Amino acid sequence: MSSANDLFAPAPPAHEPLAEKLRPTTIDEVVGQQHLLGPGKPLTLAIAAQQPHSMLFWGPPGVGKTTLARLLTRAFECEFIALSAVFSGVKDIRAAMEQAEHHAMRGRRTMLFVDEVHRFNKAQQDAFLPFVESGLVTFIGATTENPSFEVNAALLSRAQVYVLKPLTVDELKQLVDRARARCYPAIEFADDAIEVLTGYADGDARRLLNLVEQAANAAQAAGRNELDAGFLESALTLNTRRFDKGGDAFYDQISALHKSVRGSSPDGALYWFTRMLDGGADPRYLSRRIVRMAWEDIGLADPRAMQLCNEAAATYERLGSPEGELALAQAVIYLAIAPKSNAGYMAYNNARALVARDKSREVPVHLRNAPTKLMKELGYGHDYRYAHDEPEAYAAGETYLPDGLAGTRFYHPTPRGLESKIAEKLRHLAELDAAWHAEHGSK
Repeated sequence: MSSANDLFAPAPPAHEPLAEKLRPTTIDEVVGQQHLLGPGKPLTLAIAAQQPHSMLFWGPPGVGKTTLARLLTRAFECEFIALSAVFSGVKDIRAAMEQAEHHAMRGRRTMLFVDEVHRFNKAQQDAFLPFVESGLVTFIGATTENPSFEVNAALLSRAQVYVLKPLTVDELKQLVDRARARCYPAIEFADDAIEVLTGYADGDARRLLNLVEQAANAAQAAGRNELDAGFLESALTLNTRRFDKGGDAFYDQISALHKSVRGSSPDGALYWFTRMLDGGADPRYLSRRIVRMAWEDIGLADPRAMQLCNEAAATYERLGSPEGELALAQAVIYLAIAPKSNAGYMAYNNARALVARDKSREVPVHLRNAPTKLMKELGYGHDYRYAHDEPEAYAAGETYLPDGLAGTRFYHPTPRGLESKIAEKLRHLAELDAAWHAEHGSK
């Protein structure tokens, strides 16, 4: 008999995580994704018609991409081959295709599931194309990244994209009930404990079940048969919610923040700002975006906005987290309630667009620099009118654009904030120009 210290003793059976114990075995057991699996929905109809097709599952972690691929394989009565783009290469793809050919010789169709397909490079993704086109395999790819950017156009055109959604709170509660009934009938979960678990799961079924398992193990170790929020907070390390610093969640949330500011919603702006901080966004990145918002969406309607945002960014650099985040939060609130103008932003973009497509026009002679006698003899700077010597310090009727562009306007101030005063001044200057031209004729 082998001793406890015998290196060659059989290994104890591996622990099966709760998420694996509760993995659905039929389509009917799947919680969530009813926009794809409900009556009359796309995947339900495909199963009923027994018409498998290549597809891409796009969604955050823990929403059932792998489970759904396995269940569809069973529903379509196909063989299943799985590859992970993290560990596989072209050699593995070739071996999988050889295996699919053996299945075809026995009259069996093959579902090829590729997890994290976005991690394959272009050449590796291209390697699937001939086998998908020939029908040797039905391709199912899973990705947490936007396939429009991460999957080759050729492969993308041959697969139907299905967007998998994070689970709702009610759906997560269904999973908690299932876990309690099947695995932890002796433990009572208080309502506030369920709220904590579903909140920190953040739509991720796998994360939820891992938290439930950790909580149940902690309760058993502490000799408790009831779980409440206080026990969870003390017994578990509750990490921040799902936040992909380089993926769609990141850009969706910064977009929501920017649009809340632009839409003059201080509450919405503050919510998305704190959501990003809670998810692990770098406050320095947020401070840069906040300064950008001030210039893009408030502009000259309230020049104090730029100053306040720069000062908030400097405050964060001086104080760091979490104290400095208060300054950034108040800058966000100020931007949301400030008068809005994108006139300067649009003027800059319009000027850039014109210069990019236009020819290189010469500087009008009266605007040229004339530091030498020869230049003066050539007329450089001739007839230039020094604005400070003119009435109201304005050379009425003068033009400062190249020949052929007189009258072009890039900047159109809004009737909001300081820009309403700017608009009044520009109207007055236009009246002075009109009076000058009426007296002297067009220049």
